Amino acid sequence: MTDRRHFLQAAAGLIGAGAVSRVAAAGLPEAPLQQSAATQAPLHPRDGRPYNPVVTLNGWTLPWRTRNGVKEFHLVAEPVVREIAPGMKANLWGYNGQSPGPTIECVEGDKVRIFVTNKLPEHTTIHWHGVLLPNGMDGVGGLNQPQIKPGKTFVYEFEMTRSGTFMYHPHADEMTQMAMGMMGFIVVHPRNPDFMRVDRDYVFLLNAYDIEPGSATPKVNTMTDFNLWTWNSRAFPGIDPLVARTNERVRIRVGNLTMTNHPIHLHGTNFEVTGTDGGWVPRSARWPEVTTDVAVGQMRAIEFKAERPGDWAFHCHKSHHTMNAMGHDVPNFIGVDHSGLAARINKLVPDYMVMGDKGMADMGEMEMPLPDNTLPMMTGMGQFGPVEMGGMFTVFKVRDDLKPGDYRDPGPYDYPKGTVAYEWTGELPEPKRASAPAADATTLQVVKPGHDSHNH
Repeated sequence: MTDRRHFLQAAAGLIGAGAVSRVAAAGLPEAPLQQSAATQAPLHPRDGRPYNPVVTLNGWTLPWRTRNGVKEFHLVAEPVVREIAPGMKANLWGYNGQSPGPTIECVEGDKVRIFVTNKLPEHTTIHWHGVLLPNGMDGVGGLNQPQIKPGKTFVYEFEMTRSGTFMYHPHADEMTQMAMGMMGFIVVHPRNPDFMRVDRDYVFLLNAYDIEPGSATPKVNTMTDFNLWTWNSRAFPGIDPLVARTNERVRIRVGNLTMTNHPIHLHGTNFEVTGTDGGWVPRSARWPEVTTDVAVGQMRAIEFKAERPGDWAFHCHKSHHTMNAMGHDVPNFIGVDHSGLAARINKLVPDYMVMGDKGMADMGEMEMPLPDNTLPMMTGMGQFGPVEMGGMFTVFKVRDDLKPGDYRDPGPYDYPKGTVAYEWTGELPEPKRASAPAADATTLQVVKPGHDSHNH
């Protein structure tokens, strides 16, 4: 991490959403810059109330300074280059060098002052999603405040009145700015550090992009047909693993700022939803799950005890959301005999290959030519072969010998002898099967003129 000094001059250049004059003499706090896409170590508090810090998956926490009892943060809205996964980078908009922006951490009861400098080519604002605050600090451009014009800095001041998990994002030209990656997390820790305490606390945002193969800038007018489904603007195999020591209590906080819901599924354990946008869920209202659906604009915190060592899959359960840059108009060739066809087509179209006549699994092993700056549709290698995944997929790694506070990737799991599924080589009677279905038939529906179109 490097520190970028403020570049605007003193108080005369400041326009505040709050009363800037009270802090003008102090100048702006530093705006740290982070350009690495790797998960950064937790930022332990150096002053103020104690808390157990979170770890942002493929992200980081924004440092602050304390002045006269107020925690001051500095966000810079700006164009950024984000590595989606090795081999692909995207031209996005974000904060302090990253998309999503850095996580803001504080404690219930803290007074915060957040400076927001706009280095975008258009105006912006920030809405503090889920935070209870004065109306003039809510960040809806035109309704609660003037827009932050390019080159200007605004100040937001409020008190964190409740603990929980929240988000921040623009409320100005949202279609463009959120499609370009402008968003971040806010974590407000309980005043009592023993309340809802866990050993490891992870956070990440769900986001999505439509980036044409070979290009680098998202199409901001896309409504539903996205081709890159990401966690914290990273796609598998670029998403870091989450790790835990056996029997540690783990919390994972997930926020959704895409255009659809995501059923988030964790292998190897049961969990409970312990937090939502509205606060903590009482024990009496929880139930065990292995999948929780996170709707648009929602946040969910899940908790569990990591009791089973291993490499456990963790992903969205919409199958198209665990694929990269896939085409949506590929015909289904399963069962079609291509004998000799590929050889003849190759004479006209070099590098042509048959795809999908036996399913799509061979795409996980195939190293076919791709446009520059594009990810394979299915990718990733495990110790037993191709993982055949992409998008919203990673691994939750539980180890007996992982040290407390160690977040490094421990590598592949060392399976105890006799605990891996294996091929059967003994006798196998021929199973009985039903006869093959009849060939596909076309059904013609006729609607008589003048009749209700629903009465076929």
